[in-house]
Amino acid sequence: MKNRIEEMRSSRGIRQDELAAELGVSRQTISSLENGRYNPSIMLAHRIAEYFGMTIEEIFIFGEE
Repeated sequence: MKNRIEEMRSSRGIRQDELAAELGVSRQTISSLENGRYNPSIMLAHRIAEYFGMTIEEIFIFGEE
């Protein structure tokens, strides 16, 4: 699934390891999410959206696979 995580993270000057620590996941999970190799659980998607102050739909791009 495509997403805007890397774009949102980079625009705020946040490193992958910093975001991972805030979300309670590994840096590898963030890398896999950004590269579209891993689809998050609904709980993780919610935490990511909440962290960036956005909706899940604003971050994750559905139906373009």
